[in-house]
Amino acid sequence: MKKWLVRGLKIGLVGFLSAAIAVVVAVVIAYQSLPDYESLKSSPNGQMIRVHAADGSVIVSLGPSFGRWLSFDQIPTVMVDAMVSTEDKRYYLHPGVDPIGMARAAWVAMERRGSGRRWQGASTITQQVTRNIFLNNSYSWGRKVREMVLALALERKFSKRQILELYLNKVYFGGGAYGIDAASRKFFGHPATSLDLPEAAIIAGLVKAPSSYSPTADAEAAIGRAGVVLELMEENGKISPSERADAHLQDVKMAPEPPQNSVRYFTDWALPQLDTLIDEPNEPLEVYTTIDLGMQKAATAAVQANVSNGMQGALVSLDRDGAVRAMVGGLDYVTSNYNRATTATRQPGSAWKIFVYMAALEAGYTPDTGVTDGPVDINGWKPRNSNGRYSGDIDIRTAFAYSVNTVAAKLGVEVGFPTIADMARRFGITTPINTHPSMVLGTSDVRLIDMTRAFASVARKGVAVTPYGITKVTTADGRVLYEHQDDTSRVLVAPWVAAGMTDLMQTAVSTGTGKAAQIGRPVAGKTGTTNSGKDGWFLGFSSGITTGVWVGRDDARPVPALYGGRAPARAFADYMKVAVANRPVEQFETQVTLPEWQLEPDEEAYYGQPDNGMMVDENGLPIERSQQRTGEEDQPSGDSPDAAPNPADRPQPPRLDQQWIDNVLGRNRQQQQQQQQPH
Repeated sequence: MKKWLVRGLKIGLVGFLSAAIAVVVAVVIAYQSLPDYESLKSSPNGQMIRVHAADGSVIVSLGPSFGRWLSFDQIPTVMVDAMVSTEDKRYYLHPGVDPIGMARAAWVAMERRGSGRRWQGASTITQQVTRNIFLNNSYSWGRKVREMVLALALERKFSKRQILELYLNKVYFGGGAYGIDAASRKFFGHPATSLDLPEAAIIAGLVKAPSSYSPTADAEAAIGRAGVVLELMEENGKISPSERADAHLQDVKMAPEPPQNSVRYFTDWALPQLDTLIDEPNEPLEVYTTIDLGMQKAATAAVQANVSNGMQGALVSLDRDGAVRAMVGGLDYVTSNYNRATTATRQPGSAWKIFVYMAALEAGYTPDTGVTDGPVDINGWKPRNSNGRYSGDIDIRTAFAYSVNTVAAKLGVEVGFPTIADMARRFGITTPINTHPSMVLGTSDVRLIDMTRAFASVARKGVAVTPYGITKVTTADGRVLYEHQDDTSRVLVAPWVAAGMTDLMQTAVSTGTGKAAQIGRPVAGKTGTTNSGKDGWFLGFSSGITTGVWVGRDDARPVPALYGGRAPARAFADYMKVAVANRPVEQFETQVTLPEWQLEPDEEAYYGQPDNGMMVDENGLPIERSQQRTGEEDQPSGDSPDAAPNPADRPQPPRLDQQWIDNVLGRNRQQQQQQQQPH
């Protein structure tokens, strides 16, 4: 028995010595592979993105946040003492790994075995540094062994003060804050160099569970945990009982947490575009955006004031070059982060008529062209006006101003439904478009941002507008990675078409369905409500700002209050009064020179003096010059006072109908010849 005991001791001793030698070798290898101290200071923990509004102010910080790097001498003593007392009270005594702590952890593990409770941790501050910089937080024996080896090597290469400096500048405190300076600025609003005892206790208490003890998430839990930290500091002799009693945790003033307001709808839309704009996955980024916080606040207030219970609203506002100045994707971002301004697709109703009338203007109609408001039957589809009446003979301007459905249907037949769909795609509609006759009344689902883009392109006199939210991206040291460039090369329609459309939309606001959108200066726009009352729209522009508003329910149930589009128009007006308040009043350019083919009457085009000197008869056959001269000789001289012929005696030109076209093309003669041929 004694021999077996001696043999067992020998085997154990050999095993221990072998393990010790292996550890020493591993530590030496790890020591040689460790980078220098400056490299450890700059090792990345993730990419931080700071988003700026148009005025340069920071509106949101995403990813990890790093404060100013503080040297050990700059860190308040109370902060160092609080952290050491809480996380590693034997820090200055152990070589990087705490055998006493490990033995205690092993004993607790045996007690809790099979209970499902988590084992007690035994990691030293040095081990936490190695885990944060070199490893991860996975629980495995292999990771734990590597952690201990690296901790021993780290203690051999750097001083205790250096390791503490690394730890206090890199440890995670929750809320995206890494390091005590970032945590102090986030939770208390001042740098870490001025931390007092109660504040240091709160920060030190966060390391154990940042999400559970965060002051912004649960102030009571944070204060309770800070009380434990003060107790540990007293036990370790770092503070006296009187100092602990004077540390009034309840009196600590927390920095106010920025509310999750509607600006997050904008950042959620804009920031994913970084992937296509730049290629920088590591360096901290400064992202400068187009959002105007004053306009954003006014937009949020306007939507909330004009949306009743159970409804939702959205708003997009573009500057003349497409810069997004305000974006509201819903009533409350915290309750619902679904962006109804950029993602939701709904029927635009009569707001779609902008494409119908632009196609008609491009085809030769003018705002003064006469049309007839009367019954329409297109292959069994019989659209009706919202008032149930017909107005008879009116002009295009009146038809648009009062959103006459029958005229829109007739224009669709005249210009062609595919032509209208093409016009919509031309102006930036990205959703599928049907070409059924009812499409003229806005039955195709669209996005608010796309419709706003289309109206903005009209406001820009037919030049394409592309919404954008990012103006510039730089690194933290100011190196420019991207800068937006305005593109004015894409002309969608001729200026006179855009001017005619502006004329129609200005009339709609001045005297038609959009009266509620008036703001005391020129406004051009269009209401839109679906027949079912599920969606209400108003889109328009003034003084270089184009704004689209949508109101409805997420479940697409009808809302009787939406008929007439007054709620969206009022929201538009409430917002635009603020948005354009500091901009000069701009008059619309609606009087532009039309192309010659539009200015020339049909009769002159077909019967006037030919530009090639050749005359034709009623059948389109050339008239010999001798015949022309003979005819001229029979007429009195133009110099004679009696030369002017009597208009009543002048032969009237034939009617320009299908028969006339058949005669000109010789179709009648061809038909007669075919009938005369023997069968």
